[in-house]
Amino acid sequence: MASPASIGKHPLHPMLVGFPIALWIFSFVCDLVYAFDWGGAIWHEMAFYTMAGGVIGALAAAVPGYIDFRSITDETTQRIGKTHMLLNLTLVGIFIVDLVLRWRNPASVTLPALLSAVGILVLGVSGWWGAELVYVRGMGVEPQATKSSEPRRRVV
Repeated sequence: MASPASIGKHPLHPMLVGFPIALWIFSFVCDLVYAFDWGGAIWHEMAFYTMAGGVIGALAAAVPGYIDFRSITDETTQRIGKTHMLLNLTLVGIFIVDLVLRWRNPASVTLPALLSAVGILVLGVSGWWGAELVYVRGMGVEPQATKSSEPRRRVV
């Protein structure tokens, strides 16, 4: 089923989700580098800013994702889409709480890093459901014209 939130038959939601995914994972990597003292304080600060960028990117990706969700008519696909959406909203909530903790107590490392790890795990589960929507249910996939089963005849 084609995506109503698309440009030139290319759905917007899958184009945008790569940014928050990459930023949140990199933010966690920055936490690890800082926690294990493999780098200076810049890594702690970088974790904050990449996480904030991930939240902004996720909110941008949510708009076409919600438009796509509203177009689902199949009940099973809609249930999967709702699970995917609720997990993503949970993710954004986790990372907003994480950002607030980092902002209010910049020296704190352990709890924010643990929240990031939980967020990454939830991200994996949500990604599984998103892949179920696309690769199994065909969400956001433009229907292809069917080819005739008759072989082509050569014109001489």
